[in-house]
Amino acid sequence: KGDFDNKTEYKTSPVDQAAKYKDHGFKNLHIVDLDGALTGEIVNLDIIEEIVSKFDLKIEIGGGVRTFESIQKYIDSGAEKVILGSAAIKDKNFLKEGCSKFQNKIALGLDAKDGYLSISGWKENSNHSTLEFLEDVNDYGISRLIYTDINKDGTKSSPNIEETVKIAEISNCPVLISGGVSSIDDIKKAKELNNKNIEGIIVGKAIYDGDIELDELVKEIDA
Repeated sequence: KGDFDNKTEYKTSPVDQAAKYKDHGFKNLHIVDLDGALTGEIVNLDIIEEIVSKFDLKIEIGGGVRTFESIQKYIDSGAEKVILGSAAIKDKNFLKEGCSKFQNKIALGLDAKDGYLSISGWKENSNHSTLEFLEDVNDYGISRLIYTDINKDGTKSSPNIEETVKIAEISNCPVLISGGVSSIDDIKKAKELNNKNIEGIIVGKAIYDGDIELDELVKEIDA
């Protein structure tokens, strides 16, 4: 839920974990620089560069991206998409210009709590209604939208599918489900939606805690 005082650290390094995903045949990797989200600056660029150089994975990266220079650094490192969050919500022009300068590279992270967007590593609530904000920026040329219900994140209590579907119905770009994946059943439910505008689902903690085995996940994706 974005509480840095209540965090779980795992012994596996990001590079070693990326290798496991690659070995199992996964193609897309979602990375968040939590240090970056907290400080507003790129902190772990060297790790991203190492992952990109070693593995042929399509990477989307976010966390603390506040400038065009930061976007450029991530794109130069080989990232396929750069996720904008707080900076885009605070300044719509930054989002609009970013989409124009880096076409098909900008993903928008909509991190919501009780219907309103949160910013600055989820420490601060904005006054923006999630749906109203999306309607305002829908024509900017965003290439992907990542919707996270903060109340679900890290809880393994299943994603907020209902709200994600509402977002997908009005979004001009494909949407990823994020936050709260608890079991393989959540993956099955997402697939059963058959919603063409929902292009995938992000799985994190459930893998690291052993609730979802990678072999099982691969089979479900290939099914």
